[in-house]
Amino acid sequence: MSVLGMDGATSDFVTVTISGQLFGIPVLMVQDVLGPQAITRIPKAPPEVAGALNLRGRIVTAIDVRRRLNLPPQEDGSGMSVVVEYRDEPYSLMIDSVGEVLSLSAERFERSPATLDPRWREISNGIYRLDDKLLVVLDVERLLDFAGGGSLAA
Repeated sequence: MSVLGMDGATSDFVTVTISGQLFGIPVLMVQDVLGPQAITRIPKAPPEVAGALNLRGRIVTAIDVRRRLNLPPQEDGSGMSVVVEYRDEPYSLMIDSVGEVLSLSAERFERSPATLDPRWREISNGIYRLDDKLLVVLDVERLLDFAGGGSLAA
C-alpha cells in the first residue's frame, strides 16, 4: 500500500518475527492474523506445507515459514499465523510472532544487500534499516513459489 504523506510515498507493512529476524508483509496482502491452529497434515505435500486448516469454512494451506527458510522448528511449539491471499487462494504463513503495522518512507527502502542471508534474500523484495533492526520485506509470491511455479493447492 502506498500513500502520499508529507515526506513522499510510504508503504505499510505488518511486521512479523521469524527466528529473531524482523520481516514485513505488505499490509494489503494480509487477510487475518491467527493464534495457534489445529492443522491437518496433507499426505505427500512438500515439506514446507505444514498442512491445512479450516478458517470460517475455507480450507487454508498452512506454510511453515521456518522450514521454508531451512530454520529449526520453534522450540516451544507456539506461534502465530498471518493469512495472505495469493492467486485467489488463502495461505496461512506460520511465523513466530506478529508485531505492529509500520508505515515506512520509500526513501528508506533499499535492495537486499549481498551480505543478507541467501535464504532471506531469495524471498525478499528488499530491506528497511530501522533504528535498531533490519526489516526484510517478504515477497509473498516468491515465498510461496518453492514448489516450482505455481499456486499450492491444499
